[in-house]
Amino acid sequence: MYENSFPSKRYKKTIEFLEDSLPSPSKILDLGVENPFSQLMRQRGYQVINTTGEDLDLDFKAVENPQVEAVTAFEIFEHLLAPYNLLKAIKAEKLVASVPLRLWFSEAYRSKTDPWDRHYHEFEDWQFDWLLEKTGWQIKKSEKFTNPVKKLGFRPLLRNFTPRYYLIYAERVNNQ
Repeated sequence: MYENSFPSKRYKKTIEFLEDSLPSPSKILDLGVENPFSQLMRQRGYQVINTTGEDLDLDFKAVENPQVEAVTAFEIFEHLLAPYNLLKAIKAEKLVASVPLRLWFSEAYRSKTDPWDRHYHEFEDWQFDWLLEKTGWQIKKSEKFTNPVKKLGFRPLLRNFTPRYYLIYAERVNNQ
């Protein structure tokens, strides 16, 4: 997926946020299959277990493991039809997650070739906050950041100062 365009700014911001929110060597369940970011977390001293590609809209077994300190979900919830169900099922006490923000000047992302690489949701920050609150999470820290692209045009210009990603650190209010 990242053979030609490694998302270095996003990775840098995300790892800094993670390290500030959750000290290593925390044991983490990272939602999503093994990827370059899960390898980066391991290099920084985290104990990382990834999900294996199961449909997280239907199969919650992985998040029902109370043996992990935290769940991370970096750009995962936008791909789910019903992220509420998965967030409610998580047994870990801590959550570090990011979602792409809805951009007023761009349609939601949809791959024409890969049905798993489509965004069912692109959130506004208040929507993601509300979803977390309704599923028993309290946000302790959040951050938004831009994702500039090296292209010419009106939309690429707007990406220089319009936040594209939203990161949160949350703790379980009442473990379900």
